[in-house]
Amino acid sequence: MLAIVAVIVYLLWLLAPMLMPFAVAAMLAYLGDPLADRLERLGLNRSWAATIVFMVLLIAVGGVLLLLIPLIARQIENLIENLPRYGQWAENTAWPWLQARLHLDPRMFESDRLLAAIKAHIGSIGGVASTVLGKVSRSGLGLVLWLTNLVLIPVVAFYLLRDWDKLVATIDRMLPRSIQPTIAHLAHESDKVLGAFVRGQLLVMLALGVFYGAALALTGLAVGPLIGMVAGLLSFVPYLGFIVGFAAAIIAALVQYGDWAHVLIVCGVFAVGQLLEGYVLVPRLVGEKIGLHPVAVIFAVLAGGELFGFLGVLLALPAASVIMVLLRYLLERYRMSELYTEEGPDDPVIAEVDVTVHRDGEVDTSTVVAPAQDNQAKP
Repeated sequence: MLAIVAVIVYLLWLLAPMLMPFAVAAMLAYLGDPLADRLERLGLNRSWAATIVFMVLLIAVGGVLLLLIPLIARQIENLIENLPRYGQWAENTAWPWLQARLHLDPRMFESDRLLAAIKAHIGSIGGVASTVLGKVSRSGLGLVLWLTNLVLIPVVAFYLLRDWDKLVATIDRMLPRSIQPTIAHLAHESDKVLGAFVRGQLLVMLALGVFYGAALALTGLAVGPLIGMVAGLLSFVPYLGFIVGFAAAIIAALVQYGDWAHVLIVCGVFAVGQLLEGYVLVPRLVGEKIGLHPVAVIFAVLAGGELFGFLGVLLALPAASVIMVLLRYLLERYRMSELYTEEGPDDPVIAEVDVTVHRDGEVDTSTVVAPAQDNQAKP
């Protein structure tokens, strides 16, 4: 079994560049499967249920794009228009403040030196870009592959959604009967964790993006909605969305208004957002018992990106959720094994061990060491 898993992981690593549309389609099918099951219980056959869910997904995605694309376009236009102001603020305010506080070389932030450094690297960047563009223009393969992936995603998602239960049943029949109950139990637990975590995390990201965008827009920031959307999108990595959004909003407020009142308002917006995320959204939509530790989330995202690129980042959190279920199962098996439960012989060196087992499974030990020949020594 370990060899089979190793071969599968190796094949996934080799085929990572072409697996993107299949991974996105599988995620869409997984998200839509519960709704298709409910429609089946109402009397529809699987094909009709999958068609209805597929149309709902298409309408939802299309509606979101129709709403977001014009908004994002306007926000990018505002950002481009304000770029000269950001540059002047950096040159006249930010750089002198950093030089005074950090005692840096005043010539480090000179515009001429920065432009010279940028121009020095333009040649290499332009060479790489021209090489890529030349390959694409000669063969057109990049554009064809991009369009193919765009078309493949809805097609593959529909067929996976229609045959999802059949695929699960086929895999279940192929399992060795000796391990089928265990794997079925782990698959059920993984499905509960994935369903609650992935769907809940998507709702948290959407809610935070709407809150930050609306709140920053009410403060009058020209690029507030764009900053809010980026902060909500990056919130799947703990504190990343907050840090990026907070820093960008503070800079935008300083450049646009130049006073501390709007800076304090921005601080209040993100403080409320953190309280909303920590005490309302995550407990209600994700759940504290199935949420991954922030360190585990950061490690999973970085490791997935290092191994499989953007595909790894996309699948990092679902894979980490499944691995967490497996580790919990292995921990329970270890605690039920003789290796954990078998008591060893008394150690004459240890005079007394006070062991306290708490309800959460943690063990506190207070050990007092006494000489071996003095068996009457008291702690």
